[in-house]
Amino acid sequence: MTENEKDTVEDAPEVLEADAAEVDTEVNEGGADREPRSAAALEEEGDIAADYLEELLDIFDLDGDIDIDVRQGRAYLAISSEDPKSNLSLVAEPETVEALQELTRLAVQVKTNSFSRLILDVGGSRQKRVDDLTRIVNRIIDKVNDLGEAVHMKPMSSYERKIVHDLVSGAGLVSESEGEGRDRHIVVKPAK
Repeated sequence: MTENEKDTVEDAPEVLEADAAEVDTEVNEGGADREPRSAAALEEEGDIAADYLEELLDIFDLDGDIDIDVRQGRAYLAISSEDPKSNLSLVAEPETVEALQELTRLAVQVKTNSFSRLILDVGGSRQKRVDDLTRIVNRIIDKVNDLGEAVHMKPMSSYERKIVHDLVSGAGLVSESEGEGRDRHIVVKPAK
């Protein structure tokens, strides 16, 4: 567990106004598969997360609409605003979105006593990241095809690694995750 993850876990009970016993702080380093959640459970997770995010938006006096969806076995929440003068862009930075996502996951965990894999998108930041990853992966695929050698990518989240694995597989190449924690990254290799 990285220092940042330790801080987040240690601060969770205070941030969530919960007893430490109520917050399950187990970190699954190995990425072991969990039982698939039912659509109803994921919808409930989304509702709890939306309530938590509404409170945060109110506290920070931010305007935004929250849409809830279920995608690829995860609750997916998108905060957006039709108002061109919206101050929502203040929290759409990748690091801020990741922090909000982790806090929201912990809030859901306190209410459901289950690990949450929800995804949070603020102002289209996730789609922008998918578009950026697609461009990067396409360049790496070209490089692997040209050189015939493996290429190591920079570390990224498990959600981003899944996107990359899908893109690489679609191009007929092979990808593997290597490393641990915040150093976990993908290696793209030529097809055998």
